[in-house]
Amino acid sequence: MDKIRVIINNDQKEVREPTGLRMLIRRACIAALRLEKFNRSTDVSVTFVDNEKIRELNKKYRNIDSETDVLSFPSGENGEYSSNPDTGATILGDIIISLPKAVEQAKNQGSTMPQEVAFLTIHAMLHLLGYDHENTSDKIKMRVKEQTLLGQIGLLSFSGHDY
Repeated sequence: MDKIRVIINNDQKEVREPTGLRMLIRRACIAALRLEKFNRSTDVSVTFVDNEKIRELNKKYRNIDSETDVLSFPSGENGEYSSNPDTGATILGDIIISLPKAVEQAKNQGSTMPQEVAFLTIHAMLHLLGYDHENTSDKIKMRVKEQTLLGQIGLLSFSGHDY
């Protein structure tokens, strides 16, 4: 597999980032790319924000005025992506995760915050790779891939999410 660069930024102060979270996110991104046989040098960006910021982005880009857990912004469509002019790497896109929302959802589902963030990362990576959950068949395909990937990175599967 070619070089994979996962750029992680923490743009929130509400939730303390646990040790090992960044490594877990990198493992989740790499596992998704391997599962999908995406064998190109790749850049992906993951940014942690608070509920206020993710609500603002959700309203601006999806016209939904409420907070959400994760947003994904692919750099391309139909398998065509932008590339980094300096390295030639494929720019897969951006993942925005609300850490306060992840903490809340983990508590509600009886999982841990790192498990929740790993799930959200996997979910968003699948969106960046072209998956959606607009109909029942697509939801099932995406859920199976999510559960497979959680297992591959050593986390127990859980199904507390409903898109």
